[in-house]
Amino acid sequence: MFALFQTIDLVLNIYTWILIASAVFSWLYAFNVINSSNQFVNSVGMFLYNVTEPALKPIRRFLPNLGGIDISPIILLVIIFFLRTFLWTTLYPLVA
Repeated sequence: MFALFQTIDLVLNIYTWILIASAVFSWLYAFNVINSSNQFVNSVGMFLYNVTEPALKPIRRFLPNLGGIDISPIILLVIIFFLRTFLWTTLYPLVA
């Protein structure tokens, strides 16, 4: 059972870093720091978008318009932090 909890925690941790990378990439893309016509940069951007958008889209539906500021990644990071903490402090002691 410990292996299952560790695997779930690892997946959530990796998704956290992908979410952070996606947010940083979107800022770099918006400010023209990276070359958007480069095929590798474009494929990395599409990968990050395709991986994070299914989780961010439902959150964006409930958020009010903040004038171009997207706080949905922050909300998702808080949810992931809560899930990881809940996993180890509440669920794991019940099954250990």
